[in-house]
Amino acid sequence: MDAKTEKILGIFEEINKIPRKSKNEEKISNWLVEWAKSHGLAVKQDKALNVCIPVPATAGRENDPTVILQGHMDMVCEKTPDSTHDFSKDPIKHIIDGEWMHADKTTLGSDNGIGIAMALELAIDDSISRPPLELLFTVDEETGLYGAKSIESDFISGKILLNLDSEDEGVFTIGCAGGRDVEIKLNLNKESPDAQNPCFKLSVDGLKGGHSGIDIQDHRENANIVIARLLRYIAKEVDSVRIADITGGSAHNAIPRNAYALVTVPASDQDTFKDVFNRAASKLENLAKSYEPDIKISLSEESESKQPYTAEDTKKVISLLNALPHGVTGMSVDIEGLVETSNNFATMGMENDVLTLLSSQRSSIEIQLEYIVSKVESVAELANAAYETNEGYPGWEPNPKSNILALCKNVHKELYGKEPHVEAIHAGLECGLIGAKFDNMDMISFGPTLKNPHSPNEKLHLPSVPKVWNFTVELLKAIK
Repeated sequence: MDAKTEKILGIFEEINKIPRKSKNEEKISNWLVEWAKSHGLAVKQDKALNVCIPVPATAGRENDPTVILQGHMDMVCEKTPDSTHDFSKDPIKHIIDGEWMHADKTTLGSDNGIGIAMALELAIDDSISRPPLELLFTVDEETGLYGAKSIESDFISGKILLNLDSEDEGVFTIGCAGGRDVEIKLNLNKESPDAQNPCFKLSVDGLKGGHSGIDIQDHRENANIVIARLLRYIAKEVDSVRIADITGGSAHNAIPRNAYALVTVPASDQDTFKDVFNRAASKLENLAKSYEPDIKISLSEESESKQPYTAEDTKKVISLLNALPHGVTGMSVDIEGLVETSNNFATMGMENDVLTLLSSQRSSIEIQLEYIVSKVESVAELANAAYETNEGYPGWEPNPKSNILALCKNVHKELYGKEPHVEAIHAGLECGLIGAKFDNMDMISFGPTLKNPHSPNEKLHLPSVPKVWNFTVELLKAIK
């Protein structure tokens, strides 16, 4: 590993000592402010805790165009069921395994911590030639790009933006999908207090999960969907089963890896219940084994019973869960291999006798986004459930004639002797919002190679870090 990569990874490690779960970025935001001050740089922090660090040009470059280096502070906090990691205080542990870096049973935070680390090093390495820079670090990207939404018109001045939040070295992203979330709430009624039957826990574990924009087209099972199917199988043959609790998923942009349901069953129906469960679990595991080799569907009896919900509400919950769409609903007709529209059945849970479900929709075509949102809303209406749809975020329309794209392609070919891959992606990027706020912003997104973001299997390809560093250095030299 070369010295520059070690310096970048050192900054990344410092970033990963600071808790930075979405909506809890105060500490990392303040750390960035202090970092700027400690290096003699001016810094701005807005009410949302977004940070902008203006960086003077090196000698002779003062009149060149200002370039914005942009990334987000927050990370998706996912861990394995057996992990004791506390994201509110524990540092992320870096583990190097050959060419890859990963964490200890948690997400690594390289999305987007490694981009921030590279931007900070670019700001303080005076051996490179650079135009004026603005380091723009936003909060709360992972839950809906809310930091980018809150940026005021005078917070940045540059018109060239390099977003450091892409995940394949040698690939330039020039467009992304827009998205919206629908939250569904259904009030439930419990059975009479004397309905105290034995309680069982149905669990789905061991799934790969992943990013609901990047991995949605892969064979990634959704734990919420598996639980829904399991409950449907059981309820069709054991009409005395009642739901007492249900939980699954963790974030709107993560494919659920784990889920469970608590159900009660009269003693007289337990043998049938267990037989149906075993048959259903076997079928669902066999169905998914080829692409989810670690899937585990299990049943355990709870030591204490729990007051369940009524037969009517149990049926309504199971029907609602089974009716919600998940996965790809349309592929692009213009760009081969690009997902156009999808839905992620992201989270489910019960609290104070209210079932809350979160469904996240994406599309690169606005009218198709509206359509998939309306389908989820229609399911809620049929269940007589309340729902709220957020305003979401806009897509980023590709501009194949972009000046910064042409320059990036030339620099990459001169440096590495081959044409880079140019693409639009199904995930959301802050470029869509920033481009909508600031006219004539010329934008591109790139970064080192990451695998399995938004899951404990997230890993960073170490050899890609110096390649992206060298490319960015040469690109900054070329921007005039």
